[in-house]
Amino acid sequence: MDESRASHGLIQWHGTTIIGVKKGGRTVIAGDGQVSMGNTVMKPNARKVRRIGDGKVIAGFAGATADAFTLFERLERKLEQHRGQLMRAAVELAKDWRTDKYLRNLEALMIVADAETMLILTGNGDVLEPEGGIAAIGSGGNYALSAAKALDPYEDDPEKIARRAMQVAAEVCVFTNDRVTVEEI
Repeated sequence: MDESRASHGLIQWHGTTIIGVKKGGRTVIAGDGQVSMGNTVMKPNARKVRRIGDGKVIAGFAGATADAFTLFERLERKLEQHRGQLMRAAVELAKDWRTDKYLRNLEALMIVADAETMLILTGNGDVLEPEGGIAAIGSGGNYALSAAKALDPYEDDPEKIARRAMQVAAEVCVFTNDRVTVEEI
């Protein structure tokens, strides 16, 4: 990350909460609906979690909306090129994201999942498979992650874990609201 941009507050990709929970053969990604610009809520009901790749992949983003849509489109193309293989498509997207002059400036993070795999993708070229089947990104990500990890031993339903974790994040993080979108694979 360009330190001068970060120190001047221009990096705004953390204004949301996305959580992924993989448990018992099911994977859920949930995200809030708030779009903020500085201290102003611009939209309360954005859909930051969606199905891509003929519905076989779910993805959620934290970051600049236009940047995220660009990344969704790129990931869909990579999925087509690699016959739906999420890991291969994610690695290729991460390579492009890190090295391409245009993509390198995109400010977003993504959690993506198919029936077998859940990954976190970053603009640094990271493709991370979360330990324990729980991942969270965005400004409320640490709150949601902590809540989900605390619930995990006591709850078998990944959707219930994700929804409760999002509720906790919305209660604590001003950039997260309670209008949650959930997709399951």
